[in-house]
Amino acid sequence: MNSNVRFRAIAILIIILVCVYGIIGLPTSKDELVANWQKNIKLGLDLKGGSQLMLQVQLQDAFKATADGIIQKLKEELPKSGIVYTEMTRNDPQSLADGDKIQIDIKGIDATKAGNFRQIVQDNWGGTWILTPVNSTDYRMTIATSEALKLRADTLTQSIATIDKKINGLGLSESTVQQRGGSASDAEILVQLPGVDDPARVKQLLKTQAVLELKEVKGGPFPSDADARASKGGVLGLDEQVAKGITRAGSPPDYWILARTPVVTGRDLRNASPQQSSQNGGWQTSFVLSQDAAKRFERFTAAHINDRLAIVLDKMVLSAPVIHGKISDNGVIEGLSGQEEAQDLALNLRAGSLPAGIEVLEERTVGPSLGSDSIKAGTVAGVAGVGVVVAFMLVYYRRSGVNATLALVLNAVILIAALSYFDAVLTLPGIAGVILTIGMAVDSNVLIFERIREELRAGKAAIAAVDAGFKKAFLTIIDTHVTTVVSCAILFLFGTGPVKGFAVTLVIGLLANVFTAVFVSRTIFDWELGMQKKAVTLSI
Repeated sequence: MNSNVRFRAIAILIIILVCVYGIIGLPTSKDELVANWQKNIKLGLDLKGGSQLMLQVQLQDAFKATADGIIQKLKEELPKSGIVYTEMTRNDPQSLADGDKIQIDIKGIDATKAGNFRQIVQDNWGGTWILTPVNSTDYRMTIATSEALKLRADTLTQSIATIDKKINGLGLSESTVQQRGGSASDAEILVQLPGVDDPARVKQLLKTQAVLELKEVKGGPFPSDADARASKGGVLGLDEQVAKGITRAGSPPDYWILARTPVVTGRDLRNASPQQSSQNGGWQTSFVLSQDAAKRFERFTAAHINDRLAIVLDKMVLSAPVIHGKISDNGVIEGLSGQEEAQDLALNLRAGSLPAGIEVLEERTVGPSLGSDSIKAGTVAGVAGVGVVVAFMLVYYRRSGVNATLALVLNAVILIAALSYFDAVLTLPGIAGVILTIGMAVDSNVLIFERIREELRAGKAAIAAVDAGFKKAFLTIIDTHVTTVVSCAILFLFGTGPVKGFAVTLVIGLLANVFTAVFVSRTIFDWELGMQKKAVTLSI
């Protein structure tokens, strides 16, 4: 046996060991082996059971938030240019389809300042929002069609990314989050949670927008909204608003008068984590601010010692602690009910706020028994298929059929190991891809073996026949595999989750098949011939 064959045999052995390690690790007991297998081979919802949620993104919320941001910006910019107005409001779209009908009404603009007003709008929102005069003093802003489409698409994309972060933060790595339908106007997101039998906590986590704001307290607490407004003579300042506090242990909520403009927001956070208070043992969520926000927060707290600062989450006041000293880059959110709430709040803050509200349209729970039946049926089909194929190869190709069987087994090992290393999820369509890969692997071996037979019939020696057989069959194998990979790429690009799983599994199997059919099978033939004193016989 020459050194080239020995080198290839060592390379194959190393690959086998790496694959086995990826599947079962280094177990020291049977229980650990089973645990490693279950940990590394992740099953999808259709095999493992779990929950499936159909969510709808309330796109109209994103349009409202955008309009509110423009109104706030105008209220800051117009006084700087000496432009007076009497009223600035927006409409209130209630449905997904009406989101792009958002409009902002600005009334009471001095006619002599109309040119300056139009210039401010053009400089800030020209091309994205259209300014239309209603009369000599009133104007209306509407969103451009192109900007509306972009806002819909961006909102849906950001919602999917944020939901995915939240779910992964819970440790549900086998879950899938994807858009349902091909249009952003559908605004529907499919969330699959394998192994989750009670999705109540997940639903609450996903529905929480997690818009965190730290705002200056202007007054409070008050027992009611009316009392809060009455403290200001019934008229709030331009930078003031009434916010409701959360309800704790059945007690009535408090009401606070807060500044409209927050000191810092959730976008200014670098990190957030749950922790237990060293004073009373209660749970709280600590956060760390970015560098710029830390400087801004430090200036504010230094100027407001002994004043209150409200911690507002999704427009509800969580707490309003007193500022006892200058705070720079970190803070603590107190008043939480327990460890789970502290963990969920920290996770929400790390994942980022949702750009719009989420509504659960549909919820389904899939029992593990259906997945168990599918696994059993798939296993029986796979074993039966492999058994028939192996029997045929051994009968028809005699001892060379062992070669094909070894390549087939290694193909399966590589495929399963790849799924483990890539953290891929095995679904029922994925099992179909595995079984189809078996057929493709056998097809490749049949092509090679028949080529070798033709060369032997032509009178070539065993070594020359093997060499010619592999060379002539190689291009055919590559051609068939490339066309199948192209088909799988199309399935992956345009298919849904299960179809993508089938495509991924089949592609991995095809790549493994090229390696086993061409490299491994050739090495076994060369090994067999190299062990003979006179390489003149070949059982095929």
